[in-house]
Amino acid sequence: MRKRAAIVAALALSACGEPVPQEKAAYVGEWRGENMALAISQDGRVAYKRVKGSASTSVDAPIQRFEGDSFVVGVAFMSTRFEVSRAPWQDAGHWKMVVDGVELTKVR
Repeated sequence: MRKRAAIVAALALSACGEPVPQEKAAYVGEWRGENMALAISQDGRVAYKRVKGSASTSVDAPIQRFEGDSFVVGVAFMSTRFEVSRAPWQDAGHWKMVVDGVELTKVR
């Protein structure tokens, strides 16, 4: 019984993301680009959807860690890395970021 409780507790803790660090605060918000939507909350939750042809990919999970400008999202042993080739920057009053080769604009 204790072993089962420890496993459940470990899974629950692994499902919790870390809040977005202050130095990455510009990442927080809703981002849109061609066939891609990405939402990053201050508490470290990520909601992502991308359409390529007739296939679509969705992720709804916490951020596990940042690796430079990129970040890893997932739960326990299942994770995916979002490759940020250009961290958030302002262009003519709009925030932009390049993730997985797609230029995104912050909409909120």
